[in-house]
Amino acid sequence: MTTKILALTDALGNLVRFRLMPGNRYDSIEVPPLIDNVEFGGLIADKAFDSNALVAELNERGARIVISQHPARALKLKIDHETYKWRHLIENFFCKLKEFKRIALRACKTDQSFQAMIHLAAAVINSR
Repeated sequence: MTTKILALTDALGNLVRFRLMPGNRYDSIEVPPLIDNVEFGGLIADKAFDSNALVAELNERGARIVISQHPARALKLKIDHETYKWRHLIENFFCKLKEFKRIALRACKTDQSFQAMIHLAAAVINSR
């Protein structure tokens, strides 16, 4: 059993919201529910989130798009490479999250208890 954690952090790298999804599911599928009713000026993500549907939704919202391009993309988007460097904040959050052994090993048997552990770990990370 594999589980992916799709997380949204603020500009300081603090967890805003997250979703659990099966390990065999595309990351970009769960982004619209994750960003629903959240106001933001831009989205920084890696190429796993490079989809035309997501780009169209972000354009509708007027959000700045800073998503690394998939090499097969026909129409390349212009991204600000200096802003893209800030993607390390989400990577840092996941590194801190994986310091908690129960999360790294997915020791919780139910999704509800796993989500509770993520919330608890995020609170501890925030308090540091």
